[in-house]
Amino acid sequence: MPHTTDLHFRRALPEDEARLQAIRRAAFAPVFASFRAILGDEIYELAQRRGDEAQEGLLTSLMAADSGWEMYVAQSGGQVIGFVALRLDRETHVGEIGLNAVDPAQAGKGIGTAMYEHAVACMRQAGMKVATVGTGGDPSHAPARRAYRKAGFDVEIPSLWMCRKL
Repeated sequence: MPHTTDLHFRRALPEDEARLQAIRRAAFAPVFASFRAILGDEIYELAQRRGDEAQEGLLTSLMAADSGWEMYVAQSGGQVIGFVALRLDRETHVGEIGLNAVDPAQAGKGIGTAMYEHAVACMRQAGMKVATVGTGGDPSHAPARRAYRKAGFDVEIPSLWMCRKL
């Protein structure tokens, strides 16, 4: 349970976008730095930088009413402190957690785990039979993996993305 006693969730509103982008930038800065450190500057610039930079537009697109995604915010003390996108496939009955982040100033308080539990509850209510989430295997994603596991994600298929400079 989060240390934040008044944590609650609501659908994201268009006026939340600036705050969500600020949380996304802060939360993913160490991830992108980790990718650069692992890949080295040259491969990072060629193979990864554009994808990292495209994340801002991805968040904007997920918030669009016709995106097929539902965006929820975690709020405490009147302030948005995290967000989670989810998609419900009513044909396959598979729900997916997409882009999500917690304000790094709120890290370690159980907010991520609570967000994922909220997403899973929404999926159950919508009749989903399986919940999925993808995340990185690098050290910068270790907190996300811990939170997903705490929220009950216990079946994993490891994956690697490999690069070679030409």
